[in-house]
Amino acid sequence: MIFGGKSTEMPGPDEALPGRTGYPFAIPEAHRVLGNPLREPFPDGVEVAYFAMGCFWGAERLFWQKDGVFTTAVGYQNGFTPYPTYEEVCSGRTGHAESVLVAFRPDEVSYRELVGLFFSEHDPTQGMRQGNDVGTQYRSGIFFSGPEQEEIAIGIRDRYEADLDAVGKGGITTLVEPAGTFYYAEPEHQQYLDRVPNGYCGLAGTGVSCSI
Repeated sequence: MIFGGKSTEMPGPDEALPGRTGYPFAIPEAHRVLGNPLREPFPDGVEVAYFAMGCFWGAERLFWQKDGVFTTAVGYQNGFTPYPTYEEVCSGRTGHAESVLVAFRPDEVSYRELVGLFFSEHDPTQGMRQGNDVGTQYRSGIFFSGPEQEEIAIGIRDRYEADLDAVGKGGITTLVEPAGTFYYAEPEHQQYLDRVPNGYCGLAGTGVSCSI
C-alpha cells in the first residue's frame, strides 16, 4: 500500500497508542477463496505460521494459492497497541507489522516450504520498507510458534543470506522472533486481491531463489 506510513523508527511501549479492549469491526467468518474459517479453532492437524513481508495484500494471496494451506488472514502483529486499526498502524505509533496468518496442513505443505516461499517472493534486505512501501509496518519478519519453527526459520534465513552475500545482494534484515498476538485487520483488507484482482501488490523478490 504505497500510501502507508513513513516512520522507520519503532515506538517504545510507553510511546505507543493506547488501543482498545476489543475489535471495532466484525471479522468475516470464512475465507473468500478457500471457504474455510478465518479464526481458530482450526481442525486437528492444522498448524499456524505467521509472516510479515511488506504490504499484506499480496503476501496473503501468495500463501492462499499454495496447495495445503487451509486458510489465510491479514492482520497486525508484534507491536504494542491492542486491537489497532489500519490507520493507527500506518501512523507508525503501534509498533505492529502487517502480517499474514497461514493455517496449513503439514502433511501437504511443510513449514519449511512456506519459509522458502517467504524468502523467495520478497526482498528481505530492505529494513523498514518493502519497495515503495516505507514504514515500520512493512518490515520483514517471521513470527514463530515454538522451537521447531524457530530452528527451521533461522536455518533457512542463514543459508539464504549466504546465497545473497555471494552475489552482492546485501544482508538480510528479516526478524525471527516469537509470535505475539495476531490482531485481525479490517474486513476490507481480508483477501483484498480476490475482491480487487488488479489491486496493488508490492511483492518483488531478489531474483535469487531460496533453497530449503
